Amino acid sequence: MPLSPIVYFANYPGNHQFYGMYTREQASKLKQAFWTAFGQYMAPVLSAEGMPTNWINYKTGLKNVYFRMQADKKLASIAIEMTQPDPEIQQMFFEQFEALRELLHGTVGEEWTWDLYTTDEYGKEISRIHTELRGVNVFNQDDWPALISFFKPRIIALDAFWSDAKYSFDELR
Repeated sequence: MPLSPIVYFANYPGNHQFYGMYTREQASKLKQAFWTAFGQYMAPVLSAEGMPTNWINYKTGLKNVYFRMQADKKLASIAIEMTQPDPEIQQMFFEQFEALRELLHGTVGEEWTWDLYTTDEYGKEISRIHTELRGVNVFNQDDWPALISFFKPRIIALDAFWSDAKYSFDELR
C-alpha cells in the first residue's frame, strides 16, 4: 500500500508561498522532532513543586484525566481532558473543575473553552477544557518558536494550577 502524501502550506521568509508534500512517515518524523525539541527545551524547567517533570506526558495522578498538547498543520491546542468510561463520573470530574474555574483562569491568565461533551479524534465522548492557537503549522519549522511560546507558559501554568487544585479531587479517586 503506497504512503499517502500529506500536503501542507507554509510561509517561508521573503513572503514566498511554498506547498510541501510529506509522506505520513516524514510528517510523523517532523512532528516527533518538534516534540523532542520541545521536551529538551522544557527539561531544565522544574514543576511548581520543584521536581523534574515530563512536560510532554504530564502525569496528573488521576486516572483518565490528562493534560494534552497537540499540534497539526492548522493549529495548536492545550487541554485538560477527562475520559472516564462512566459518563456520570466524567461529569462529576468536569463539575469539580468548574468549581475551580476562577483559579484555573487566574493561573493561566486567560479564559479557556469548556466542553462537557465533545469527541476526541477517535470519536469517543470526552470532556475538555482547552485553548488553541490557530494559523500555526507543526510541519513548518519556522512556526516552532510560536508553538513553543504558546505551549510553554500554558503547561507551566497548568502545573501551577494543578499543584493547588489536585487535592480537590481526592474524593473522586
